[in-house]
Amino acid sequence: MKNILFLIILSISILGCKQESKKSDSKIIISDIKNFWEAYDKVIATKDTLQQEQYLKEFFIDKGTSGQKAMIAVRGYSTKEYLFAINNFPKFWTSIRQNTLGAKKYHKELKNAIDKLEQIYPDLKPAKIYFTIGALRSGGTTMDSLVLIGSELAFANKDIPTNEFPKNLSHLRAYFDNEPINNIVFLNLHEYVHTQQKTTIGTTLLSQTLIEGVAEFIASKALKVESPNPQIKFGNENNEKIKAEFLKEMFSPYLYNWIWNSPDNEFGMRDLAYYVGYKICEEYYQLASNKSEAIKQMIELDYNNEDELIKFVEASNYFAKPLINYKKSFEDSRPNVLSIAPFENKVQNVSLKTEKITINFTQPMDTRFRNFEVGPLGKDNLLKFKGNLAFSENAKSLSLEIEPLIPNKTYQILVGSGFRNIDGIPLKPYLIEFSTSDK
Repeated sequence: MKNILFLIILSISILGCKQESKKSDSKIIISDIKNFWEAYDKVIATKDTLQQEQYLKEFFIDKGTSGQKAMIAVRGYSTKEYLFAINNFPKFWTSIRQNTLGAKKYHKELKNAIDKLEQIYPDLKPAKIYFTIGALRSGGTTMDSLVLIGSELAFANKDIPTNEFPKNLSHLRAYFDNEPINNIVFLNLHEYVHTQQKTTIGTTLLSQTLIEGVAEFIASKALKVESPNPQIKFGNENNEKIKAEFLKEMFSPYLYNWIWNSPDNEFGMRDLAYYVGYKICEEYYQLASNKSEAIKQMIELDYNNEDELIKFVEASNYFAKPLINYKKSFEDSRPNVLSIAPFENKVQNVSLKTEKITINFTQPMDTRFRNFEVGPLGKDNLLKFKGNLAFSENAKSLSLEIEPLIPNKTYQILVGSGFRNIDGIPLKPYLIEFSTSDK
């Protein structure tokens, strides 16, 4: 009887272990890599573009996991974009292939890393890691509880060629030279932290900076390593200069000078907001008497609640003055729409013969950027342009040809914050509204 009971208990124990292992294994999915290379071999074997599209769809996209489909959705990848990359960068794909096929060997390391993260943040929610293949626009991102790794970038190293790439991908040379393949575990943990946050989309530069900085700092603390990303080392060496520039824009809705930007800037380094966010977290953590609570506060922060965000940042003592001072300075520095012509804004009885509108700004504008949006009345009342835009010589005025006006109609268009002055400071949005005459 004892032997029977022992066998029953042993069987239950083994079954439980198998179920636990299966559950654990399901957290890291690599099948999309194999699917991609199966499709790739078929695509490059033919010059028939319709056949190429069919192969890519049948063997890769349609067979894709929920993670692969999420990566495609998040980055807006199209079949055309994949095929362009496959057909135009053969040296790149040949050189990256074996690296991506080695994804399986990181399984144990990743599980250990997640365990370490749970040790410093016991409230960790489960997430799944998908090693996907993209079209060279994302090394890693997330969607809800899914970690999405762009394996074609994440597994690169300094030996991967980039000479086939167009200018818009030139930044990848520096990225590859930093040997991202050596930082696979760190990248995954950074993205895993994002799955725990309330949001990954900030409404201001400061909020997005903290979203990224928290993920970077927490990954570093969990793994007990320095961040491998060059922005952190560079930032520590140039902290005061970076801080002085960042505080000018921290309340801006515009991110490009600091996140996902080109290294062609005054610092010669992209993504420096990662450093600023990391440094704020580091200083907050050092001052905290309860380190575990500090980790919890960072991850669970409501980043788009400005009052909560400001309270957290000020508690780090990273900036010398209260943040309200910097917000006021930023708002005061923003360009405005001074006036419009040939009539005043909000006017009635605008002549139907009007063919052009001129927008006058308070500051010289960067002529490369513009942004118009639909007004509160919706698309039916949108003022439409013919596409001819001309800035004045001093860049303080913009003239636009408009489509024919309709009698007795109210028109609107919002001049958006995508307009920027020559220092990159975004415009205060301005609603143009007027009504036309009856004839």
